[in-house]
Amino acid sequence: MTESGAPIALVAGASRGLGLLVARELGRRGYRVALCARNAEALQQAVRSLAEEGVDATAYPCDVSEVEAVRAMVRQIETELGPIETSIQVAGNIQVGPPEAVTHEHFVEAIDVMLWGPINVAMTVLPGMRERRSGHIGTVSSVGGMISVPHLLPYSTAKFGAYGFSQGLRAATSGTGVTVTTITPWLMRTGSHLRAQFFGDAAKEYAWFAPGASLPLVSVDGEVAARRIVDGTLAGKALVPISPLTRVAAAVQGLLPGTTATLLGLAGRLLPHGTNSETVDGEQARTGLRRGGLVDRLTTLGDRMARRTNEV
Repeated sequence: MTESGAPIALVAGASRGLGLLVARELGRRGYRVALCARNAEALQQAVRSLAEEGVDATAYPCDVSEVEAVRAMVRQIETELGPIETSIQVAGNIQVGPPEAVTHEHFVEAIDVMLWGPINVAMTVLPGMRERRSGHIGTVSSVGGMISVPHLLPYSTAKFGAYGFSQGLRAATSGTGVTVTTITPWLMRTGSHLRAQFFGDAAKEYAWFAPGASLPLVSVDGEVAARRIVDGTLAGKALVPISPLTRVAAAVQGLLPGTTATLLGLAGRLLPHGTNSETVDGEQARTGLRRGGLVDRLTTLGDRMARRTNEV
């Protein structure tokens, strides 16, 4: 804790979206929050947004895929704020497109951010936590880290790795006073559809993905997800599935892996195809669709959340 008595939390990927919501939730619970992300300008915008709500937040620009940068950041945080008691790794990069258009670079980018990122941050904060015999580490994986979802191959590859790392680290820290929690969200309304990367036929990929990340019966409200993530991490739970649908999907996969793969393969054939490997973000991809059309109407709630989470 700091001299003021407030515990310190580090949130990686906190400049926007789910990470910003997690930081806000921690701040509401009395934490001083260190915000980490690559974009310094977006981080400062997040700090200002949180300050308006009374959250004590400080920006620490850092690329979590670079281990030396992470080590330097953690040293700076603990020098300036105090020991990190809770660390939640949220940094992510959603890439949506057909397997025939996936490149080596897509995999590298996904693994750098969503696998090496959690590894670098967790393994850097862990020694201090073990020495103090106290601490909480939360890693946001995904239902896509338990079941490989069509047209999200690099994403699922990285998230499977993050899931395995987090589960293994929990076993390795058993009895040390440090808890490690694996978080497996379902689709969430955080405004991420506007920052996601699309390739192949980008407009058509956006057209199926964005409504799924926006509709209330399909996706989980981002603020609800953030509360569950913080609740589960601070309680030291082993696994936080966020949505009952995650549990159902994992159970079906466990009981019927062959059938699940066949059904996912069939679903993949119904999705758009294309060989263009160039990625564009959701804002650009949606320009290929009619403004005010069905997709725009289906993403109304997601767009509204994006304005609250620094996604636009």
